[in-house]
Amino acid sequence: MVERNSTAGREDTPQIMGRVIGAWGVKGWVRVKSYTRQPEDLLTYLPWYLGRGDHWQATEILEGRPHRKGLVARLAGYDDRDMAERLAGVDIGIYRRQLPRPEQNEYYWNDLVGLQVSTLEGRVLGSVDSLLETGANDVLVVKGDRERLIPFIQGPVIAAVDLDAGLIRVDWNPDD
Repeated sequence: MVERNSTAGREDTPQIMGRVIGAWGVKGWVRVKSYTRQPEDLLTYLPWYLGRGDHWQATEILEGRPHRKGLVARLAGYDDRDMAERLAGVDIGIYRRQLPRPEQNEYYWNDLVGLQVSTLEGRVLGSVDSLLETGANDVLVVKGDRERLIPFIQGPVIAAVDLDAGLIRVDWNPDD
């Protein structure tokens, strides 16, 4: 797996990669919750698009750095704490074209969400609802007749991922 991001992969709207969670300091800096695997990776995807819903605006990052479990950033046009506080709750998005192309057998989480999951024998288990990061390996949350947690281990468990067909084939006992 590569990075996690939270929206399904539409090319014409930014993919949500983080959120402004509040002001930091008095000079217009903001605190940012990054949804990338390494929080500081968000600082490499420029420009950021700030938005809510369907309205997005490109924003220049003047400075940014890791801070605790997230980031802090100074954005062009936001010069004081009051201005920065107005950004609380705003999503940070980037367009898919700004992301590096995944290596072979690597996937963005949002590319897997919604894919149908079936066993090697063809039994449909459901669709990928979300993914969990456990430390050892990522886990598919598959919802069908019931919820199943299937480790994303390519080879022994994940036999094939076919993004074009919208299918993940697993070597998995459906009763587990």
